[in-house]
Amino acid sequence: MSALVLACGNATGTARPPVITDGEVVELGARPGRGALDPLLRAFDGGRLVVLGTDADLAAVVLRLMHKSRLGDVAVGYVPDDPGSRVAEVWGLPRDRDAQARVAFEGEVDAVPLVRDDAGGCLVGHGVIDQPQGVVYCDDAVALRGRARRIEVAPDLDGGPGLVATVTRGGFFGRKVERFHSRAMQVGCLRTRFERDGVPTDAAKWTWYRHTEDLRAVRGVL
Repeated sequence: MSALVLACGNATGTARPPVITDGEVVELGARPGRGALDPLLRAFDGGRLVVLGTDADLAAVVLRLMHKSRLGDVAVGYVPDDPGSRVAEVWGLPRDRDAQARVAFEGEVDAVPLVRDDAGGCLVGHGVIDQPQGVVYCDDAVALRGRARRIEVAPDLDGGPGLVATVTRGGFFGRKVERFHSRAMQVGCLRTRFERDGVPTDAAKWTWYRHTEDLRAVRGVL
């Protein structure tokens, strides 16, 4: 199956799996923005789009699809550069890169929750809040009041309302872990480090919530 292939950042200089030759390859910088992506999306009739790069590169492409209202007619495949990709883990992709490419080109499309935030971004794999001190709500549930070691957030692909938040309290001795499934998560805390798909920022308030339209992810087993 042919596809539009976006090779982002370091992926422009790495060896590509043989199946990639079946697609039209466009080389872009890391975390491409509207200037690079919008003309490509205007010319793209829809179908399958494959991203080669990092989780942050994938998130940048998905963000433009969301803003250009293309989530409904574009299926997104992913071949990560990083063997430790959290998106690959969440999507259940194979570990072998050639196998990942075959899934991206030939796998089945699965609608998965797309998580966005009130800072203008989206989360496709893994978010982290480092040592938050404050209050966190997952819908109506109080996920945190006080301190935590960290909070991890990911899209919920198990049929939940949208996202899953894992709150870790305490140290190595006496660690407590709780998971919350919700449509939205609201954070108010002392300024700390947030990370979304590998990109860090500092904030004191943050909201992650499920977008009204799902991402058509190519992750189905061949």
